[in-house]
Amino acid sequence: LFKEFSSTSSTTAGGIVTSRVTSNGNAVKEKDLLNHEDLAGNRGMIDDIFDETYQEKEGPKPPLRYVWRNIILMSLLHLGALFALVLIPYAKIQTLAWALLCFVVSALGITAGSHRLWSHRSYKATLPLRIFLTIANSMAFQNDIYEWVRDHRVHHKFSETDADPHNATRGFFFSHIGWLLVRKHPDVIEKGQKLDLSDIKADKVVMFQRRYYKPSVVLLCFTLPSVVPWYFWDESIIISFFIPAILRYTIGLNCTWLVNSAAHMFGNRPYDQNINPRENPLVSLGAIGEGFHNYHHTFPYDYSSSEFGWRFNLTTVFIDLMCLLGLASDRKKVSKEVILARKLRTGDGSHKSG
Repeated sequence: LFKEFSSTSSTTAGGIVTSRVTSNGNAVKEKDLLNHEDLAGNRGMIDDIFDETYQEKEGPKPPLRYVWRNIILMSLLHLGALFALVLIPYAKIQTLAWALLCFVVSALGITAGSHRLWSHRSYKATLPLRIFLTIANSMAFQNDIYEWVRDHRVHHKFSETDADPHNATRGFFFSHIGWLLVRKHPDVIEKGQKLDLSDIKADKVVMFQRRYYKPSVVLLCFTLPSVVPWYFWDESIIISFFIPAILRYTIGLNCTWLVNSAAHMFGNRPYDQNINPRENPLVSLGAIGEGFHNYHHTFPYDYSSSEFGWRFNLTTVFIDLMCLLGLASDRKKVSKEVILARKLRTGDGSHKSG
């Protein structure tokens, strides 16, 4: 069920990188490591691998163009979430449990769905699982899967450049929410249009969701979470709307955004100190496993987005369970040998105390 990437060849041409691994100052031995392009090609795609050849255009940056519709809607949403906090003491325990369930399901639609399955193709899912993850993704309301994948692959390929949709070098606020409140940098649009998204276009479930995305969001993100508490246990319609729908949705958004902001700024870099993304366990708790970000940007093809399995990683637990049930398969996992070699070669040394 696992496809493990390790040192399986002694060839140094056409996709093998030779790295010297030292253990406790003892003998040095050669390890042959498959490079990113080889591993990515194994999934049938390379568009989530950082492009070293990209150069930002010279001259002044384009002026910010505010998207006032988004600014107003995001402001109202967060005001609604603040009001929902006041309502929590008056909510029934079933309503709070339902809100938590909606949070987990919608989060899996992003983490296990649009992120690890569709953006990185780090495992394979059967039709029933893809349908479930699509429904969960609409409940999350973070753009349809096609658009999410396009922006995320651009983010990996051009991370921390003008072509990165939420370039963290532009500050915490921009990478967290500001990027949604202004027009995209022209390079983001240009590079996004050049990506190979044929695998996404070929997925009929994804394209069906794209065609009916707006009504699916109205039904699954707002209507269903609100109606269930009101209908089944006679919860107040105000509480039913503001806690399982508005508050749950707002928290879900911010947990995802923290991966773009906090996990690119705060934490250590045991795998590659030359890139911005960091290891941030607190983000992993909120984003159910997506805060091991230095690892993820170093090895984007790993289905677990971490070398630590189930630790702070509910998404990995879910994918493993789906494999146990026969609904998922072909999980891509980087071998311990390759991980250690990479730590020694490019890490910041923090793994020694971790």
